[in-house]
Amino acid sequence: MEPASTAALPAGHRFRRRDTAGRRPPTRPRGLVGRKRLVRRLSEARDAPLVLLVAPAGYGKTTLLSEWAACDGRRFAWIDLAAGDIDPDRLVAAVKRTVHGQAPTVLVVDNAHLVSAPKTFTALDELARSMPAGSQIALASRSEPELPVGSLRADRMIFELRTGDMAMTRSEAGALLAAAGIRLASDELDTLMRRTEGWPAGLYLAALSLRAQPNVDSALSRFAGDDQVVADYLRDELLARLAPDQFTFLLRTSVLDTLSGPLCDAVLDKGGSARMLGALARSNALLVSLDRGGTAYRHHPLFGEMLRAELRRLDPKREPQLHARASTWYEDHGDLDSAIEHALAAGDHEQSGELLWRHASSYIGHGGNEALRGWLDQFSEDQLAHVPTLAVAAATSRLAAGDGDQARHWVSAVTRTLARHPSGGPCTVDVAAQLLQAAVADDGLAQMGRDAAHACSVSPEGGDTRSFAHLLAGVAHHLTGEGQRARAALDEGARSSAVTAPHVQALCLAQLALLEMDEEDWDAATTLSERARSRVEGCGLADYPIVALVYAVSALAHAHGGRVEQAHRDLRTASRLATRLVDFLPWHEAETRVALVRASLSLSDITGARSWLAGATRLVRRIPDATVLRAWLTETCSQLEAATGSAGDGLTLTAAELRVLRMLPTHLSFPAIAKQLFVSTNTVKTHVRALYRKLDASSRSEAVSHAAAAGLLDGLRAA
Repeated sequence: MEPASTAALPAGHRFRRRDTAGRRPPTRPRGLVGRKRLVRRLSEARDAPLVLLVAPAGYGKTTLLSEWAACDGRRFAWIDLAAGDIDPDRLVAAVKRTVHGQAPTVLVVDNAHLVSAPKTFTALDELARSMPAGSQIALASRSEPELPVGSLRADRMIFELRTGDMAMTRSEAGALLAAAGIRLASDELDTLMRRTEGWPAGLYLAALSLRAQPNVDSALSRFAGDDQVVADYLRDELLARLAPDQFTFLLRTSVLDTLSGPLCDAVLDKGGSARMLGALARSNALLVSLDRGGTAYRHHPLFGEMLRAELRRLDPKREPQLHARASTWYEDHGDLDSAIEHALAAGDHEQSGELLWRHASSYIGHGGNEALRGWLDQFSEDQLAHVPTLAVAAATSRLAAGDGDQARHWVSAVTRTLARHPSGGPCTVDVAAQLLQAAVADDGLAQMGRDAAHACSVSPEGGDTRSFAHLLAGVAHHLTGEGQRARAALDEGARSSAVTAPHVQALCLAQLALLEMDEEDWDAATTLSERARSRVEGCGLADYPIVALVYAVSALAHAHGGRVEQAHRDLRTASRLATRLVDFLPWHEAETRVALVRASLSLSDITGARSWLAGATRLVRRIPDATVLRAWLTETCSQLEAATGSAGDGLTLTAAELRVLRMLPTHLSFPAIAKQLFVSTNTVKTHVRALYRKLDASSRSEAVSHAAAAGLLDGLRAA
């Protein structure tokens, strides 16, 4: 078989053929294992006259073509453009002599990204469309060639393998590492695959790096884009080939996880970023497209890490400035997570604090308190204490977590700092700090109500501070006996916090449910408690200790309505959350415990009621002006006392139950019985449920019948 002529090619170009017995064409890089799946796809694509392989450096394009040539059986002729461009006319003439009139041939044009003359691609397009049956042109390029790929796809004349196709699979990566003498555990291989994203050169370089170190596990944990072997390769194969403006662009945008035209313009403080991103994407500079429209990209993980290391090495003072601009852009566009992350990366404590305290309630209200705490944990104790906004954010976070001690600590810290450096004006962090101080209620509920009213007057309409102030005002009014004012404040608090602070809304609704229970409107109370619990669970707040009150109130409402299973469920949840409250707000913890006692009594759980009552009593003593709370406690104690006692024939009845029992044979309603006995209707119902249980009755008439049979009504006459 005649070798392909090279007479028409300019000096420096190598134009080689290979048949089944011929010499191997040039291959690189050594060390990459074969990928049979890709070779099989290439072998099955004989009907497409043009084969296009486009991927960045290190994806094994040349090696893959060599493996294809080794098992295909056709003639393979090679043009390596590494030495320079080629004249289109001479290329056409050479290809025609090589392909036409010969046995089926694959013409490989390697390093096609080095072509600078558009006419060359025009010539290759025309050649591909006129290839004889069984012959193909295969182009390997790092960048997108100037070919009419769209029309070639529509005409079914092209077969493509791109970056995603040529990334190594997990099994291929494992084989490559094994060939290099590196064997990783399954989870370690997963880690390496995440970092390299299957980039063959990255995996091979990782093998070299790991093999050179004594402890593979430790080396793997440190392996990143700034590893010397990776950084050297990227500098040689990618950065050295970039224009200066492209290198600067990539270096300075490396601080971003996602790259878009508007964002990069803002970070670089100049225009033209969208065009630059498009050009870099076409050149395959290890940019990964995030959408089909080509508007958003990200760096390959190793490349991004290497660029960030280069930025710190070459221009360390610029990085904080770039992060600060990114933070501002993200905040303006509503991406608070990214805005906070970049503010933290910029080392700007004031801006970080401003973002965290202004949006703390929103994060907490939508199940993000752990994220908020994670950001705050990045600061030292001194930094938190000396930046008022950070201290307020810390206090707010700890309050939601039910940690009263820590909340008080940070409230005290911000109070001391503001005393030395006032923020100078209403509606600032001063108001938030004062409101947090008011919530502790060290000066009583009446003062908490006054402080909350002041906060409402100076806070902006619809703000998180204002809705929290309404909650505190409503609680203060309710527990000091001003039900009408409490209802107005709580209604407003529930309305204003619906979007930005669902946890505040849930607490407002639970407090309103307690108000309705005081008014004996149990239907309204049940509706409100269900809304509160639904809000908690819908926003991912069910593990917050602060919502123990919501579940306690829900348990009480269910128990009163005879929904025993639901009541027990909510009682268990409330009990679990309440035990996690650490020296919390006295009024909140007392309300929760009293509700737990009442719910336990309604479910005839005397032991459970007693376990919560002692703590409730101690807490109520700390709030002398909580008249309603004291009344609840007095009535609850009376109910608990009524639930203990004895009667004849071994049947245990309390004195209070006996008083109610004598009323059951009458035609008096439960409210009328309560009036006769000078107790609440709720107390009467509690005693009746206990009587039904003890007498094994399911109705009033059955209870009377069983009591008469037991001799309990002998000698008793209705009052």
